[in-house]
Amino acid sequence: MLFQLLVGLAVSAINIVIHSLFTVAVIGLVRKVALSASGRFGLQLSGMMVATALILMVAHTLEIVVWSLAYLAIGAAPAGSDLLYFAFVNYTTLGYGDVIPVKQWLLVGPMAAMNGILMFGWSTAVLFEVLQKTIERQAALAKSR
Repeated sequence: MLFQLLVGLAVSAINIVIHSLFTVAVIGLVRKVALSASGRFGLQLSGMMVATALILMVAHTLEIVVWSLAYLAIGAAPAGSDLLYFAFVNYTTLGYGDVIPVKQWLLVGPMAAMNGILMFGWSTAVLFEVLQKTIERQAALAKSR
């Protein structure tokens, strides 16, 4: 059981690093585009939110692939399972119950779910921050005109 926890924590740590890097990319995007551009507010806000959401979706997809590779490496999925599907349902919830880890790796499913919930919360915070900063910048630009 301790080894399962260590594996889960290691994969979660990799995912946190991935998410950190993509969050930095989002912050860079906001600084370069939203804070320096002036234009139609609605279009700029929509563009920033779409770009932010897409960047975060790429991060989550990459994190799911990392879980999938971890499941392959440790043999956590039952034979014949679609590892990407297995990783996806574990990451986004605790799974549908149609595919569960093999008995000796039962703990990795909840670890992936816990990691996914944390990363989705982090992404939600990033989306709100981008929204807030874009609105604040546009208000400052409108006031200075």
